[in-house]
Amino acid sequence: MREPLQRLRNHLGQVMVGKEAAIELLLVGLLAGGHVLLEDVPGVGKTLLAKALARSLAGTFQRIQATPDLLPTDLSGTNIWNPKTAEFEFRPGPVFCNILLADEINRATPRTQSALLEVMEEYQVTIDGVTYPLPQPFFVIATQNPVEYQGTFPLPEAQLDRFALCFSLGYPTEEEELQMLQRVQGGLDVNQLEPCLSLAEIQQLRQQVLQVRVDSVLQKYILALVRASRESDRITLGVSPRGTVMLQRTAQSLAFLNGRDYVLPDDVKQLAPHVLAHRLITAAGHSGRACVAELLEMVPVP
Repeated sequence: MREPLQRLRNHLGQVMVGKEAAIELLLVGLLAGGHVLLEDVPGVGKTLLAKALARSLAGTFQRIQATPDLLPTDLSGTNIWNPKTAEFEFRPGPVFCNILLADEINRATPRTQSALLEVMEEYQVTIDGVTYPLPQPFFVIATQNPVEYQGTFPLPEAQLDRFALCFSLGYPTEEEELQMLQRVQGGLDVNQLEPCLSLAEIQQLRQQVLQVRVDSVLQKYILALVRASRESDRITLGVSPRGTVMLQRTAQSLAFLNGRDYVLPDDVKQLAPHVLAHRLITAAGHSGRACVAELLEMVPVP
């Protein structure tokens, strides 16, 4: 199954210049069955990366532009009265898709943000006591701007904990930005991408990721990192058990992407900042990534 994954990487690389690390993390989240939060300043390609992935997969894609007046029913759907049948009919919202892009998610109110809690964890929507399952696979890519706070609502801890990975793209180098200008001049458009991976192949890949072996010594290493976060004086709220599971799952995905059927300590160390940092509530003056870096220095590597 490495061939379709390489095709997918090449597809994304046609649009995103010099973002191999970000593409790899995005695919790790997809294979792990989690969701991804892209946190960076405007204009670095967050939405473009999400669109490129959606165009490369043979599934349905929906985009939500979060605004303060967005309602929960605008996401999940609602029951509409049909005068012809004299009954209420369910009209599904944009969450009924395979790839959901929630752009600038922190601009939605907490009430609207909470509509995604059940969607992201249980892959279903409950309206008026009736539960509707979402299509599978279901993958949420959310974006937010970390430096602009006017008109925004910080994501609650319960929402952040449902994202498998949180990472940024960063600015390109001078050479990469020159390549970007040359490709744009050549007329490259993300809408020109054709699907290169089917939904059945994605489900098959996810099943194979679960078969990647994680030695008991590595599992104890993951537990040591997580438990150290709960005991640190600089962290007021440590990593949840959901974060523990997701660190192992993403490490399996990274090993699979690199052509291995076993996880290495380096896989865990590489992913720990992206999987754990956004789940922490730190004491004043400390950042989540700095705290994770300290944990990696403190906990012995097997």
